[in-house]
This record gives sequence, C-alpha cells and structure tokens, in this order.
Amino acid sequence: MGGESEPAVEAIARLTPAILRSLHALEFASRHLSPAALPQLVEALRGRDDDLDPALAASRALAWPERLEPARTCLETAAEAAAEGIAGLLAAPEAPQPVVAAYRSLRTYARAADSLYPMAAHLKPVSQFFLEQAARDDAALAAKLAAVDPAREGVGTMHVGGPAGTRGAFSLYVPEYYDAAQDWPVVVAMHGGSGNGGAFLWSWVREARTRGLIVIAPTASGSTWSLMEPELDGTNIERMVAEVAAHWNIDTARLLLTGMSDGGTFTYVLGLRGDCRFTHLAPVAASFHPLLMGFADTDRLRDLPVHIVHGAGDWMFPPEMAQGAERALAQAGARVVYREIADLSHTYPRDENGRILDWFLGP
Repeated sequence: MGGESEPAVEAIARLTPAILRSLHALEFASRHLSPAALPQLVEALRGRDDDLDPALAASRALAWPERLEPARTCLETAAEAAAEGIAGLLAAPEAPQPVVAAYRSLRTYARAADSLYPMAAHLKPVSQFFLEQAARDDAALAAKLAAVDPAREGVGTMHVGGPAGTRGAFSLYVPEYYDAAQDWPVVVAMHGGSGNGGAFLWSWVREARTRGLIVIAPTASGSTWSLMEPELDGTNIERMVAEVAAHWNIDTARLLLTGMSDGGTFTYVLGLRGDCRFTHLAPVAASFHPLLMGFADTDRLRDLPVHIVHGAGDWMFPPEMAQGAERALAQAGARVVYREIADLSHTYPRDENGRILDWFLGP
C-alpha cells in the first residue's frame, strides 16, 4: 500500500475500534433499557464513545485516496449513526417522554450496522463483530468467510420491494458462503409495533452468519402487524417465503417464525392456524389472550415446537400473559419451552438468539 494511503490506513485503524465500542454500548443499552433503569443506564454509557468523535473528526479532515473512498463512506456513516444514538440516549432523561426518546435513539444502531457491514469482508475486527462471540476465533469459519468473493451477488444483506423499512416489503440476509447444493434453514423475524424489518434484520445477522441461516425480516403493511386481519400480513409473509424459496434452496423442515412484542403476538396469530407452514414458533415479549386458542387448529397444536421468551420485568405485557400461553399450549399438546428472564424488560434479548437456535436446529 502506497505512502499516500498511510494516513487513511491510520484513520481506519482509529475509527474501527471506536465504532465497535459504541455499537457494543448501544447493544447493552438496547438489552437493558426500561423506565426504571434508564438513569443508571445513562450513567453506564458515559464515556463509552469518548474516542468516537475525535476519530470521526480526524477522518473528515483527511484527504482520502479515491480508491479508499468507499471504506471512508462506510466507516464515517457508521460512526455518525453510532454517535447520534449514544448522544440521544444521554439526553433522553431530559426529554418530555424519556423512555420514548431512549427507544428512538436506539434506532440508529441499525443504520450504523448497515453502513459498517460491507467492511466485514475487509477488516477482521468488523467480521468478528458480526459473528457470535463463541465463534469469533473459529479458524474454519474465518477461512470460509475469507474465501468468499466480496462482489458475489445474491448473498449478504438485501432489501426486497423497496428501501429498508418499506411497508409491506422485506429485508433479507443470505450467508455469503451460501451453497445451492444444501438446504438452508430459514428464520422469519417480525419486528415490534414501532419497528421495521430493515432494522430488525440486524437482531439476527450475527447468528445467521455464524450458523448458516437465511433470515427474512418483513415490514408490516400498516403501522403494526394486522392482528385483527391476519390474512393481510399473513398472505404477504407467505409470498415473501415463496419468493425466497424461488431463488435460494431452503429447508422446509426448518422454518422458524419469531417476533418481538406485536411481532411475537403475530407469531401466535399466524403460527397456530392449521394452514401455517412454519415448523417452529418463538414468540418474544408477546401479548397472549386465551381467545387465541379458539382460533387455533387442534391438529396443528399437537407436538408443535414453541419456544416462549419473556421478561420478568416486562412493563408492557406482564409475564403472566406468557405463563398463560405456556399453560394453554402445553395443555393442547404443544411441545413448549418457556424462558422467563429475570433482568429482561420489554426489549429484545439478542443474547437469547443462540439458545433459540440451539432448540430450533437441534434434533
């Protein structure tokens, strides 16, 4: 690499760890956010991005070589989004609705991840960030990822039907080492009521890239899932799965339907119907009403694998709802795994993904 590139290389070496530290901080905040914990969370975040703004300012002031401009765009855009998110969290306690402001700030994580991800093919620390922690030093997996052509089409992250978050469209991740000679398990992951598939996709990319899964992250056609008209979004999701199956080889014996909050509730609404094609259900932080059992198919419920995750501190949907779901489904013959997490509020527990996948992919 020529001498004219050395300042840019130094900028990359300075920006990358600063971005990753900030993203880890945003992940921590996302996992532990609750109305009661917000003040302590803000204090824990102070100083976590002290190196980000100086690294970003130095990068902006630098004349980058033209051939490294794509890297500059990725890193600076990711840094800007991460900095915006942490600044928003630190300011949230002073907002009229502190928790709403905090949740809004966390949306920047997806923008940062989306901008940073193309660098995973070129920078080892970024590649490791987008792997499960236990696999970050897996030499065989690292070699498999290193052998992939970064320009290969039809793999990585994609947005189908419009830009990320387009109503009624979906975002998609296909592992870069995809091989059409094998069948690939599929996770359909549904966002919460105020979210979108473009953002929620990043809740699953790390595990999918590690284990070899295709992830479909739909965006509801309305402001949230059509809970009272399940055929509306349900038909849309069926179309998405069929579209993916037409281009990639999927494992029809391993189809997981999961979702957070309203997405978890819609997992019940769709997943208990007799015509549902999904083999496994994993509702997270979901609302459940006994009336749902009146619409369930008796034969469908028998031996249906269901993995319920709920927070003991969920302030939106109390854990008694999830406990009731466990009882009702087990009595109907479903094979239910129930996980109630003591320190979880109404947030998405990404640290549970591995456990869900062990269950989903197991014998």
